[in-house]
Amino acid sequence: MTAALVIAALAMASCARNDNQEGPRPLALKEQVSSIVRSGAGYAVSWAGVLSNPNRWHFGENAVAVVTAVDAGGKEVVHLEQPLDAVPPGRPLAFSGQVTATAQPVRVKIDYRPASWRPIPRTPSAFLKFPISDVRTDKLKNGSYLVTGYVLDPFRKPASGLAVTALLRDAAGTLVGGATTYVDDVRPGARRRFVITVEGVRGSVGATDVQATTWGSTAKTYEELAGAGAVPLHTVAPTTEPFAKDRGYPPPNDRRQ
Repeated sequence: MTAALVIAALAMASCARNDNQEGPRPLALKEQVSSIVRSGAGYAVSWAGVLSNPNRWHFGENAVAVVTAVDAGGKEVVHLEQPLDAVPPGRPLAFSGQVTATAQPVRVKIDYRPASWRPIPRTPSAFLKFPISDVRTDKLKNGSYLVTGYVLDPFRKPASGLAVTALLRDAAGTLVGGATTYVDDVRPGARRRFVITVEGVRGSVGATDVQATTWGSTAKTYEELAGAGAVPLHTVAPTTEPFAKDRGYPPPNDRRQ
């Protein structure tokens, strides 16, 4: 038994050394979609993607999406480097963008440059998600979609700027379009309305996924919000009358019989 324990301890130590040597795992581009629509004298090239961070104890900073498009002859007509917001630990980052091309593209591709890593100064649970509520998706006459709703600041400190991205999916869950807007001065515990127009959607829309994160390529703003602490869940005193008589149940840790 002792020998088995020693072998197990050595194996765990070896795994720990390997993890330290390998460092954080790279980000992964889980989903991407693009569209090309005739617009005025050129072509509006739109895209949306989801970048996943598998590391619960690290922010991904300074990642850059590289968007390229080629024409029918294979010539590159779009080359754009889009700085991305900091990718939260253990969570995905939704992003989108649009650019105008003078020549007609036929194929769009999204790559990304690797992020730099920033260890988080507190537990992952401190970095709360920004709650989204009352989301409504309406199809407009021109074929685009209007997404509205509210984003809430769950921290005690105001969020100076949030990036809110709407991802549209078909009935099978496939990404068919997306767009981003920015909401500023979101007060603690308060909701701010957002309005997003998604153009160039491929196919029908069956569901809308809205995500919000702090604006900026570094984690500084998110860390400051988390450091301020969360807004209490219950801030209103109960309105029901107290029990006329104690039910008589002993406290859970009371061992008296």
